Amino acid sequence: MTAPFSRLAGPLLLARSRAVPLTVTSLAAVTVLAAWAAYGLDAHLDSRRLVPVVALAPLMAAALIGTGLHSPMEELERAAVRPWWPRRLVQSAGLAAFASALLAVAVVADDDGTFGPPAMVRNTLGAVGITAAAAAVIGARLSWLPAFAYLSAVYLGAPRTHGGAAQIWAWPMQSGDLPGAWATALAAFVLGVTFHACRGPRPTGGTAA
Repeated sequence: MTAPFSRLAGPLLLARSRAVPLTVTSLAAVTVLAAWAAYGLDAHLDSRRLVPVVALAPLMAAALIGTGLHSPMEELERAAVRPWWPRRLVQSAGLAAFASALLAVAVVADDDGTFGPPAMVRNTLGAVGITAAAAAVIGARLSWLPAFAYLSAVYLGAPRTHGGAAQIWAWPMQSGDLPGAWATALAAFVLGVTFHACRGPRPTGGTAA
């Protein structure tokens, strides 16, 4: 009877040390807030009213995930016999998938799908990728800054028309059916979580992981 529990003890302790339960709870709260905002904006009348929701909710989710990408055992991880990159990858990618699924529900009422679940999922994955890469470069505590700066600049400067080159540099503000925006966001996600998984978070002391 104790064998299954002993096998679960390690992953549970690891999840607690990286604040995964708190992150999951916080992501649920962000989803409720996003659903409330989407309902209050009467998005069924005009799907473009969802733009602030599909921009800010993924940013908040990525910030929550990023702050948990720290390592409370930096020296032990570097000296471990088994590589730690699979654990890091499971944490970042798993939380990104969880956040994407939750936040997609918040905007499921968008009838035409322009800024509904596809745009929400795309923006969540892209924002998490940027945040994960930032955690490896500047540390988990400040990992939200690059995504915040980028999405804020794009939110203010993106063109009203969709498509063209804006799919690449303004992908968070594009409709959810544009392949160029999806390709850019997925590239940011894959590269970001892979870079963080392989390199690890920047140690709080400032030395390389």
